[in-house]
Amino acid sequence: MINTPTETQRTAPGKVYLIPSALYEGAQFVIPSYVLDAIKDCQAFFVENERSARRYLKSIWKEIQIDDYLWAAIHKAEGSAKQHFVDLLAKGMNIGIISEAGCPGIADPGQLLVAAAHRAGARVCPLVGPNAVLLALMASGMNGQQFRFLGYLPIDAQERIRAIKQMESFSLKNHCTQVFIETPYRNNQLLEMVIRTCQPNTLLCIAADLTSEKEFVQTKTMAAWKKAPPDLHKRPVIFCLLSEQ
Repeated sequence: MINTPTETQRTAPGKVYLIPSALYEGAQFVIPSYVLDAIKDCQAFFVENERSARRYLKSIWKEIQIDDYLWAAIHKAEGSAKQHFVDLLAKGMNIGIISEAGCPGIADPGQLLVAAAHRAGARVCPLVGPNAVLLALMASGMNGQQFRFLGYLPIDAQERIRAIKQMESFSLKNHCTQVFIETPYRNNQLLEMVIRTCQPNTLLCIAADLTSEKEFVQTKTMAAWKKAPPDLHKRPVIFCLLSEQ
């Protein structure tokens, strides 16, 4: 049976909880206990992947009755999903947003639904949890006062080289840490190109498998990485770059 708000609760829009998830299935210890309170206050979940989201909730709350909740896929907040989301908020339902790993809206889907929630006058509640981008920046030893997250670099080789040179130049001029990512199976190719393109003294932090038993975080110059590059194939990695020449 779906948990539905009372008549009194329906007088105001529902709340939106941005629910963090573990970066690894076995790393639920990184999820604060108050996240469970938020989950229990929800009547619906909008998720990136329903199967893994159900498994995640079951792992931190074994007694949960999964079918007591409404479920919807984010689908990058396409029109129908967004309208369904707004309609449920208007009925007073509290909604949890869950992305695959980390925090919704930060290098993960969810921001368009959050924007719709603000337009609907709903309260948005961000919850503390692991975010690979911020964890890597914290551990890099680089400038955490001024940084840019660039997401994925271009796939085309010439465009990628141009983007790498531009971010290195921007970093040097503004003393700004550049944070970027790649699809795990292309990590080694990206690393090789970054090392080859950048100046030898430019710093690069490689943060792989964060919060797992295989966690690897090291900051070195490009010259040092060139001597012994790690194998990053199919590993989730965050790269941070800082030029201090």
